[in-house]
Amino acid sequence: QAPPRKGIANIGFINLADLQSGFSRRQQVKKRKPGEKKVLIDPEKVLPPHKLKAKLDEYVVGQEKAKKIISVAVYNHYKRVMAGESLKDADGVEIEKSNVLMIGPTGSGKTHIVRTLAKLLDVPLAITDATSLTEAGYIGDDIESVVSKLLTAADNDVDKAEVGIIFIDEIDKIAKKNSTRGRDVSGESVQQGLLKMLEGSEIEVPVGATSKNAMVPLTTINTRNILFICGGAFPDLTDIIKERLTETSSIGFNAMLKDRYNEDYLLDKVETEDLRKFGMIPEFIGRLPVVFTLSPMSD
Repeated sequence: QAPPRKGIANIGFINLADLQSGFSRRQQVKKRKPGEKKVLIDPEKVLPPHKLKAKLDEYVVGQEKAKKIISVAVYNHYKRVMAGESLKDADGVEIEKSNVLMIGPTGSGKTHIVRTLAKLLDVPLAITDATSLTEAGYIGDDIESVVSKLLTAADNDVDKAEVGIIFIDEIDKIAKKNSTRGRDVSGESVQQGLLKMLEGSEIEVPVGATSKNAMVPLTTINTRNILFICGGAFPDLTDIIKERLTETSSIGFNAMLKDRYNEDYLLDKVETEDLRKFGMIPEFIGRLPVVFTLSPMSD
């Protein structure tokens, strides 16, 4: 045992090297040995859509339409991943990512469906909130922290993380703010920052932390094979849809009345133009090709 260091009375000294070694295991990226075979996805776990939907039925009650759509989207994504490095189908056409946008009120089961899917597929899953995300350089989590959480969920295995699922909840909270005159650091700027990540690119990610700094090591992750699922309640979106549906009205017998949609569940009629009016930028919507809604909870 090393003798205590002499110094000023009642003041001790900290060895920074000892402090850093405590974090090294958490911040160490797992590396594979040369020639070690990578078996990241079990082909037997990637079931056809009808079988995957049947498995979901065992865990999720209701939401039949949502389960069918997400089963097809997830199957298409992992079929594309297992196709190999070329990511092309039999005709030589490159298959694009099928990121998903889930729209549904609070308590409709968005997170539960995603968590169940990751469990059935046996792939790493990261669930994060869009409310804490800000543009780089501002207080809050950097956009790269989304992928950093997936890396942590995959036990710092980069290869395993590159075929995982990221669920970004409360995505409606990063809509453009119409009333602000300054820089929109937690709205449109976050959407702009997420564009390349959703599309698929190589990004530098802090290992074991949510923001980049000098003490945290960085590693490169390719998001080309990561499935992004975004979810949000989108309050007031029904008003935008209703306004679009009732732009024209008429009078007389067999007239189309303004209140004819009052009893309907209007979120089922959502279109990309409604999301743009809500505050999502067109480029962001374009990178989420699969859009579907969940039914509200029954009384």
